[in-house]
Amino acid sequence: VSVLKGPREEIVYVPCIYRNTGREKPDFLATVDVNPESPHYCQVIHRLPMPNRGDELHHSGWNACSSCFGDATKKRNYLILPSFISSRIYVVDVGTDLRAPRLFKVVNAEDVFWKCNLGYPHTSHCLGSGEIMISTLGDPAGSGKGGFILLDGETFEIKGNWEKGDKIPPMGYDFWYQPRHNVLISTEWGIPKCLGYGFDPNDLKKGRYGRRLNVWDWTTHTYVQAIDVGEDAAPLEIRFLHNPDAAEGYVGCTISSAIHRFYKTEQGDWAAEKVIQVPSKKVEGWLLPEMPGFITDILISLDDRFLYFSNWLHGDIRQYDISDTRKPKLVGQVFVGGSITKGGPVTVCRDEELQSQPGPFVIKGKRVPGGPQMIQLSLDGKRLYVTTSLYSAWDKQFYPDLVKDGSVLLRLDVDTARGGLEVNHRFLVDFGKEPDGPCLAHEIRYPGGDCTSDIWV
Repeated sequence: VSVLKGPREEIVYVPCIYRNTGREKPDFLATVDVNPESPHYCQVIHRLPMPNRGDELHHSGWNACSSCFGDATKKRNYLILPSFISSRIYVVDVGTDLRAPRLFKVVNAEDVFWKCNLGYPHTSHCLGSGEIMISTLGDPAGSGKGGFILLDGETFEIKGNWEKGDKIPPMGYDFWYQPRHNVLISTEWGIPKCLGYGFDPNDLKKGRYGRRLNVWDWTTHTYVQAIDVGEDAAPLEIRFLHNPDAAEGYVGCTISSAIHRFYKTEQGDWAAEKVIQVPSKKVEGWLLPEMPGFITDILISLDDRFLYFSNWLHGDIRQYDISDTRKPKLVGQVFVGGSITKGGPVTVCRDEELQSQPGPFVIKGKRVPGGPQMIQLSLDGKRLYVTTSLYSAWDKQFYPDLVKDGSVLLRLDVDTARGGLEVNHRFLVDFGKEPDGPCLAHEIRYPGGDCTSDIWV
């Protein structure tokens, strides 16, 4: 089930959210045509609405991926959609008809609560064992708790918790595992009942946002080490290098706007060092006097050559050459929206990086609200897809126009020889034009697996 030599993407799956938009509709899974030869290029060709409202679909994962590539019976034919707010887990059949997914099973929130004493599920990865593992942010009451739900890979019934032992991290979010190094590392966003209402600066310095990378022993499922990356750093997406022998990777910290490289030490434990810091901008007319970049999503190209990330507030996407993993080199940058555009409410008083505020981002006549958020790279590394919604409660607060006008899917073209990013001005999927009204499009998945779903073992 390896994706390294996969064909060019023709469709993508994108969860679309109505929670917090004022439109009383269920979230849905959109199938988008991204094949330039197709008559339906840049169109939503199918919508699968969920049976409930207010789920906040967020991230998705596969029932099978490269971690079980030794087993010819395994097919990547079900997409797992955890609901970040309702705690339901949807299983979607994409194998019967790739272009028209259908709902296969609903795992009820009560099952998640009772069988695991967990809630707020986030990242789903399949395991080589055939099971599916989903990280959580909290317990059923909305307090922080970084545990993991195990689903049976055939029946999709909850089997219980993955973690064993008494020690459990105070928060959770994303995770990646690497069996060759007997390790799983998870991250921490914040306490769900605080995040639920948006970003409150009063929550800072009170232990409500994450600060640790949490290291687990892969074989015994026990929590063995915490790596501190700074108070209120909020480490979100974590990515090992794709090479399964590599004992290192990167994590993006949102609030501190830093990228840390984590690595295995000579003693056999794990450590982290900051390798990129996006400087905050001194501003007027905004929530705080300093505006962080707000790194939300990161990914590593399949050949482990480039690191990409989005600054949701500043509005830029960056490409770094990571040939020397300890010294990433900025080789591409492009602005596609953000909070500091000229003519907006925010005035930048001091900026260590830019000479002037970027202009508003307009494509095909549409002024794009919001900033770059989820990213997905084509398998050949030449096309970077981008959506603009982070999480409905924060979208509403930081970018009110995003909730009013809907988010977009964009495409950047990548120079893979020298590095460099350029907006493809012929490509736009406008989720402001949905039949049920504007919605918030989030994570991007290819049917055959991609840079952020697949783990090689």
